[in-house]
Amino acid sequence: MKKLFPLALVAAFAVPLCAATAASDAETDELDIEEDNELAVKVDAPRKNAATWPAFIGVWEFPETPDLVGVRLTIPWSTKQENVTGVDVGFWGRSEYFEGFQFNILRNDVKDSCAGVQCGVYNSVARGDLFGIQVGFWNESLSHRGIQFGFINVSGDSQGFQVGLINRSETMYGFQLGLINIIRDAEFQFMPVLNIGF
Repeated sequence: MKKLFPLALVAAFAVPLCAATAASDAETDELDIEEDNELAVKVDAPRKNAATWPAFIGVWEFPETPDLVGVRLTIPWSTKQENVTGVDVGFWGRSEYFEGFQFNILRNDVKDSCAGVQCGVYNSVARGDLFGIQVGFWNESLSHRGIQFGFINVSGDSQGFQVGLINRSETMYGFQLGLINIIRDAEFQFMPVLNIGF
């Protein structure tokens, strides 16, 4: 019994000591991992020139930021900002995505999708959807949900209204009002004055 007592004391001190050593090793490993994560964060730092909230003012090609929230003055033009939310005013504005009001005299050009109002001589949403209104001499979109109002209105898939001199759509769920109205997949593809797709 006397021999077991010293062994018990040694074991009682040895277990916490081993646990502390293991914990310190674990902390060292965690520190190494954290250091690696810090390095990864430094490597994958956020992109530069990102817009700040709540507003940003862009004039011409400045700032060269991918995201602009607020007001953009496109005098004489503006093409550097990819995603614009707010008001776009001037002569020629181009972006990948747009949400808000675009009032450019010569051209409003959105490559992917647009939600809002485009007003100008030439309005286009080339590869995506228009949710809203286009008002101009020539309006075109890959698809539109809303109203196109102009001399020439062209759309792929349409839901809503086209009002103009010439209206053309591949598919239509709605109305065309104008001199020449064409719905490619309708039973009556060409109708003057009024054409209806459903």
